[in-house]
Amino acid sequence: MIKQDVVEQETGPQTVRRILGSYDLGRKLRQLRLRKKLGLVDLGKHTGLSASMLSQLENGKLVPTLPTLARIAMVFDVGLDHFFSDRKKNALFNVVRAGERMRFPERADAPDPAWFFECLAFSTQEKSLQAYLATFEPRPPHKVVEHVHDGAEFLYVLEGELAIRYAEEETALKAGDSVYFDGSQPHGYRSMGEGEAKAIVITTPPRL
Repeated sequence: MIKQDVVEQETGPQTVRRILGSYDLGRKLRQLRLRKKLGLVDLGKHTGLSASMLSQLENGKLVPTLPTLARIAMVFDVGLDHFFSDRKKNALFNVVRAGERMRFPERADAPDPAWFFECLAFSTQEKSLQAYLATFEPRPPHKVVEHVHDGAEFLYVLEGELAIRYAEEETALKAGDSVYFDGSQPHGYRSMGEGEAKAIVITTPPRL
C-alpha cells in the first residue's frame, strides 16, 4: 500500500511544476510571440490577458491553465500539441478534417466583422505559410476597414463576387480569379453581391 504522504509528495504542486517545466512552455510562448513580432501588450489585446501575466508565463513564474493556453494557441494558429509534443518526432504531414476547423471573426473585438476565417492548417507546427478559408460579408465600399500584415498574400476566389481595396483602388474579383500582393500595404475586402463571398487566402512570413 502506498503511504498517503508519499502520494501527496509525488502529486504536489512542486512536482506538477517540475513536470510542466520540462515542456519549457514559457520559451515556446516567447518564440511564438517574437515570430509574430508582437509585444506583450499587443498579445494581451488579442488574448484578453494582461501583459504582466503573459510576462510571468514566459519567464516560468506562472503555470498557465489549459483554457489560458488554448486562448494563446488560437491567437498563434497552433494546436495545444505545439506546447506539449516533441517536434522532432513529428513528420511534416498533417491532416485537418473539415469538422475540426474553428471559425473566427477578423478581430475578436469587431462588432460587425467584414470577414471570418478558418485556419486550414491550425495544428501544423513551424508553418512556412498560413492558409485560410475566408468568408466575406456584403457591405458598401465606405465601410471597408483596411489592415496590414507582414509578408505576401495570395487570394483565390471560390464563390461570389469579391472586391479588394489595395493602393486606394478597388478591384472586383469573381470565382476563379486570384490576386497576389504585398501584405504590408493597406488592404481590405468586401462581398460585392447580396450574399457572402468565399476565398482561399494564403499568407507568407516576411523575408528575413
